[in-house]
Amino acid sequence: MKAIQAEYDKASRKASIKKDARPEDWPAVCQKFNDDVERICDVGDMEGYTGLYACYDDANKAFFYLVREDKALYRMKRKHFLDNIGVDPAGSA
Repeated sequence: MKAIQAEYDKASRKASIKKDARPEDWPAVCQKFNDDVERICDVGDMEGYTGLYACYDDANKAFFYLVREDKALYRMKRKHFLDNIGVDPAGSA
């Protein structure tokens, strides 16, 4: 899954790719922010990207990323959800 840092104007709800941003691996970005991420909205006008996410640092400052969502992302979200509620995603006891 690819991601790229973005700029987001909350007033107009417009996102754009941040100047000089380079594509990054989305799971690595999540790990960098200790999985403190939140999906903001769908993105339809940015070729190759389907969602806008906010990632929060230790000071709770938001950094925005455009993400190409795919099936691997949904599996990763489900695994983290199950881990958080104490369920083994593999189904073993």
